[in-house]
Amino acid sequence: MKASGMWLAVRIAASIALVVVPFGYAITGVHRFVLMGVGCGVAFGVGVGLRGSSRSGAGTGILVGSMVGIATVAIGGVSPLKGPGIIVPPVLALAVGLIDGLRGSSLSGYREAMRETTIVSVLLALGFVPSLVATDPKIPGFAVAPLMCMPWIVLVAGLLSRHREEWLDARPPRALILSAVALFVLLFLLLADEKMGQGRFTWDIVSVLRNIGDLSLMLIASPAAAFLLGRAAITWLQPRLRVYGHLTDHLRVMWVPIGGFAVGYLTIIVVFAGFYGMLERFRPGAFTEAGTGITDWLSFSFFTALAQDYSAIVPVSTSARVLVGFHLILTVGWALVLFAVMSSIQPRLEEIARRHEEEGDETVRARR
Repeated sequence: MKASGMWLAVRIAASIALVVVPFGYAITGVHRFVLMGVGCGVAFGVGVGLRGSSRSGAGTGILVGSMVGIATVAIGGVSPLKGPGIIVPPVLALAVGLIDGLRGSSLSGYREAMRETTIVSVLLALGFVPSLVATDPKIPGFAVAPLMCMPWIVLVAGLLSRHREEWLDARPPRALILSAVALFVLLFLLLADEKMGQGRFTWDIVSVLRNIGDLSLMLIASPAAAFLLGRAAITWLQPRLRVYGHLTDHLRVMWVPIGGFAVGYLTIIVVFAGFYGMLERFRPGAFTEAGTGITDWLSFSFFTALAQDYSAIVPVSTSARVLVGFHLILTVGWALVLFAVMSSIQPRLEEIARRHEEEGDETVRARR
């Protein structure tokens, strides 16, 4: 892998972890599920990002990787049932739906669906490895489950896509159907054996139908819903998020004035924090409940600059109120300076917007 590809992978992985880890711990306190979410999100996001261009791959990889990671944590942390059969099928189907919805990657037949699902399954299998190594290395089910569920996910994706104009295959391949049926029978026997050990299964029509219903929910209903959700979400989000790609050129122009404003704003806060502390030192009682540390005065100065009351400290003397008033006037004046500077760079921003509009028109003409 080239250095640029390695750097792209690191950027994508770090961004996904930054999103999934806090969100995961907000859902559940189980470290295993958070590790699963981060691992699956990073593996899938990096894989998608490296397959894209250097400019669009990073954003796409971060977006789809975060969605898969959050879904993994949510299903594992919220669902009352645990195990590979509950988590893996909908997560795998969601990932395939995201791939299907990406522009230029729409599935056009069972062969292509099988290829993309295989790639996604391998990525998710690798994503489950860190959680297994860190928490429970004796249970390899999560690492094997994506590969086992491939036939059903391909079949579900094909049946939900066969009415599209670009779909080429009228019927699924016989080998795919046989593989899906074999997996269904194998899982039925494993589930029956597990329930028999718990005394909850007997070979009667009710137990058999109940197991078939559970497997249908696990292998058909939940993957179908996840696939449609993933495809619809990425199809809706992509054109709207593409607008943010144009912000880079605008930010290059605006970075210097915004940075200068931030430096000046922070300077005003620090300087007035010193003034407030000095006033209280030489005129005790100028502020109520005034602290003795610089941290308190920095907090008070920060909230004053935002025109917000700071509940712990209140100016009571005339000199303190005058100082706060002068601080507010200076802060508002500094904000007006920023608006004046921004108006001076407006022509350059309009030029960038006009260039992006011309590029969009050329893209539309090329597609026609």
